[in-house]
Amino acid sequence: MFHRTLRISLCGWALVAVLILPTSSPAQTETPAVAAPAVLTPKSPATPRINGARVFGVRPGNPFLFTIAATGDRPMQFSADNLPAGLVLDSATGQIMGVLKEKGESTVTLHAKNALGEATRKLRIVCGDTIALTPPLGWNSWTCFGKAVTDANVRAAADVMVSSGLINHGWTYINIDDGWEGDRDASGFIQSNKKFPDMKALGEYIHGKGLKFGIYSSPGPKTCEKFIGSYQHEDQDAQRYGEWGVDYLKYDWCTYGDIARKITTERYGKLLPNDAEHIGTLLDKKAILDSNYKRTAEESAQLKQITAELNEIYGKMNPEDKKRIDLKILQEPYRIFRSSLDKIKRDILYSFCQYGMGNVSEWGQQLGGNCWRTSSDIIDTWASVSGMGFKQAGREKYAGPGHWNDPDTLNVGQLCWWGEKLRPTRLTRDEQYTHVSLWSLLASPLLIGCDMTQMDEFTFSLLSNDEVLDVNQDPLGRQAGRVSQLGTVEVWSRELEDGSRAVGLFNRGTQEAKVTANWQDLGISGKQIVRDLWRQKDIGSFENKFEATIPSHGSVLVRIRPDSK
Repeated sequence: MFHRTLRISLCGWALVAVLILPTSSPAQTETPAVAAPAVLTPKSPATPRINGARVFGVRPGNPFLFTIAATGDRPMQFSADNLPAGLVLDSATGQIMGVLKEKGESTVTLHAKNALGEATRKLRIVCGDTIALTPPLGWNSWTCFGKAVTDANVRAAADVMVSSGLINHGWTYINIDDGWEGDRDASGFIQSNKKFPDMKALGEYIHGKGLKFGIYSSPGPKTCEKFIGSYQHEDQDAQRYGEWGVDYLKYDWCTYGDIARKITTERYGKLLPNDAEHIGTLLDKKAILDSNYKRTAEESAQLKQITAELNEIYGKMNPEDKKRIDLKILQEPYRIFRSSLDKIKRDILYSFCQYGMGNVSEWGQQLGGNCWRTSSDIIDTWASVSGMGFKQAGREKYAGPGHWNDPDTLNVGQLCWWGEKLRPTRLTRDEQYTHVSLWSLLASPLLIGCDMTQMDEFTFSLLSNDEVLDVNQDPLGRQAGRVSQLGTVEVWSRELEDGSRAVGLFNRGTQEAKVTANWQDLGISGKQIVRDLWRQKDIGSFENKFEATIPSHGSVLVRIRPDSK
């Protein structure tokens, strides 16, 4: 047995991803440190290559839309073997459409052919009760446009998703966040505002490009930006979304907090009738202070005093009764809209945006959620990205096909935070590689937050690496968990469908550090082969451990498989 290690110095910008595969190469000695270039992802070959999800879920009787993601020179012809009855394939666009009436599974062989060759890939189609069998990949308007988002912004994002080629790597959703809502008509149905003259036409435009259409609302009477919410109009809003062809709903807690506070006062009051009025007064005062992020010292002291007074009153309650009431209040609005979505004949991916309250990971799936935010809003700083990403440890047992933990959007590329002048993300290149790689390991939804019309080569390279995206889209759907931690260095691992493991080595510290992934910690043994996923290049065979010297906030992404030679 030979003991081998790989030492990589990323010199201020890097993330290296590694795949371990069988090889006949001889044992290697330690590799000298090599500086990584800014763009690590190789350009896609001119020959066809099929990418994206390997499994797709749909409910019986609902519209089916799946676009074969394939890189390579155009024109390209698409075909499929064993396509289920009810589905048709457009040979020019690769769009598969139709309706499946019965539950069941089919394994389809996809073909993509151009003048230089032909590629094939298996796709498992599952017609059943579960959608979102892999995490959604797409774009969200909030980070860049906020409430000022327009129909033109959304169409432009859809255009670039196609013209840039991101659609050929599996990116699918074009999601409008807050700011589209108008008034309700005389019958109570929601209308879009003047920035969105025809939502049905917008949905058709997005679908015509082989993409999917996402929208936003709140269970409260108003949204975060004080547009019309869905409160007491849930069935009507779900019906309207179905008419518009919506495929994704982000449902944001926001002003439902006011409703929840009133319900809390009422339900606590039944257990503590002598304190009911006082509880309501204190909760109202607390809500005002909580909403002020620039509190004076005096206001902070008031908030502390109110909180202490409430806790004293709550101490009179049975803790289990309080816990039961609190959880039910958090769940109620999401349960209601799930029921509304179930009344329409359309698959709408249901995203809970309630910032992780009440340990939503533990019950989101039970309420029919497909993904749920586990944190507050992300911003483009290392503290925000690392804080949200690495806090996912322990939540891996709640994620899987159809239900995903969501630590929020990707903050790479050109951002404008809907009020600022367009500017590059404040994350370094190391931090951006870590951001994308960690989110891929976490089986998180990947939602691009930048202005895609201003996307540069580096940003495109972050979003178009098929070997990294394959980790995120792995059909097994296992979220990575932390397997070791020593100070500011950590190792995370997830099992993949083919039996290999994706492993991330992270340096969260301010200085360069050596990080080691020991086979024993990973539950593997023997000789393994290493492949750099960002460079899409085999490195060699290693034994007992994999080791890398990583710069501050940098990382190494590893995929491990036994060397059979």
